[in-house]
Amino acid sequence: MFEQTFKNIDDILWKDSGCSTELDYAEQSSWILFLKWLDDYEKDKETKAKLENTKFKPTLNKEYQWSTWAIVKDKAGQVDFNKTLTGPDLKKFVDEKLFPYLSSFKNSAESFDTLEYKIGEIFSELKNKLQDGYTLRDVVNEVDNLQFQSNEQKYELSALYEEKIKNMGNAGRNGGEYYTPRPLIKSIIKVIDPKVGETVYDGAVGSAGFLVEAFEHMSQSKSLTTSELKTLQTKSFYGAEKKTLAYIIGIMNMILHGIESPKIIHQNTLETNILEIQNKDRVDVILANPPFGGKEKANIQENFPIKTGETAYLFLQHFIKKLKVGGRCGVVIKNTFLSNIDNASIALRKQLLEECNLFAVLDLPKGTFLGTGVQTVTLFFEKGKPTKKIWYYKLDAGRNMGKTNSLNENDLDDFIKLSQAQKLSDNSWSIDVDKIDNETFNLGVQNPNIVEEVDERTPQQIISEINELDKQSAEILKKITELL
Repeated sequence: MFEQTFKNIDDILWKDSGCSTELDYAEQSSWILFLKWLDDYEKDKETKAKLENTKFKPTLNKEYQWSTWAIVKDKAGQVDFNKTLTGPDLKKFVDEKLFPYLSSFKNSAESFDTLEYKIGEIFSELKNKLQDGYTLRDVVNEVDNLQFQSNEQKYELSALYEEKIKNMGNAGRNGGEYYTPRPLIKSIIKVIDPKVGETVYDGAVGSAGFLVEAFEHMSQSKSLTTSELKTLQTKSFYGAEKKTLAYIIGIMNMILHGIESPKIIHQNTLETNILEIQNKDRVDVILANPPFGGKEKANIQENFPIKTGETAYLFLQHFIKKLKVGGRCGVVIKNTFLSNIDNASIALRKQLLEECNLFAVLDLPKGTFLGTGVQTVTLFFEKGKPTKKIWYYKLDAGRNMGKTNSLNENDLDDFIKLSQAQKLSDNSWSIDVDKIDNETFNLGVQNPNIVEEVDERTPQQIISEINELDKQSAEILKKITELL
């Protein structure tokens, strides 16, 4: 039923002139889904308060609650069509009353960590794009069919939402901006292995894929006590996201996965001077796929010791500073980082090797990130001790990656298995850091197990063979001309 409801919602949005892409579909369905989730969440809290004989104060005033404007029902539980807004009346209420009211929470909330502040931030930075109030009514009706109460319902909804995010990623020019392949995320998390009680951070949250998968990994790692579950939900996962749509999608994704008050802040991580990061700000685990290829302005670069316009390099500096001593990081970055000879790349590789133990590098094939031609690697490192040896693994899936042949978990099984003891194989090898050039710190991926054929011909032999081929081609062309 849920899958059909999501399809119905997309079909409805497609007909509205205000929505034209998968990005619009995700954004517009997200704010409506959020308000329905909030209504179910508040009902659960109210029921719990009654059972415990405590007071319950709803987050929203009565006029703005789902059951007042979205779907109004009579005492028999039937829809009251006289009180349920539709068409121009519904659109006017949403645009002129609902959104202004919800956005005001940003200023009135007690702190950044509250649900009220999240509500205010979401609704102050997006708008209702649906142009037709009747279309809006149809979407609201579909969303009202969804329930966010049982764990089974939440699991199914979260899976469907993940699929929507994946489609968003494929729709954009930079798919990785919204969606990192789940098999890759899960593999990174298995290697880093975050534990219950550790703090997990992503400074480029996007759709929060790393955080929700870390939550799943940690919650299933052992039988949790009530206290441990509360710690996971409220004191374990942190992040920041610059772009409004990704921020909204990320919050919604975490909520659907059971993290009811996501500790994601809406800001550009790179605007923080890393010299201001203190011990209280540091975390145990960092998992991220920061944007690459960006060109940051000079004022942003001033926040970092190593000046560079490359966004991913600034994030890497931030991550090293953000980690506690003994903290672990798994980060996706362009493979050119390992061998570029510009000053920033060399300085950053030197810092990484001296301040952290870069214990593994996973080289990913072209096409891993759908919609991009960028080749990437994943760096695994632990802060606090210098690198002595690096274990490399070059992933060979045995096929060309693409939309119909995307990365799957089986592709990474061998990597996961060998990474535990850093075993050597045809696709894996190790290098001692003391053998690395200490001027360039080149860490480029070069599998020593693959012997490339060497062309032993002399230049004169090659030229002679080219001339002979040219002569043969001329003779063939002459014969064809005679036949014509």
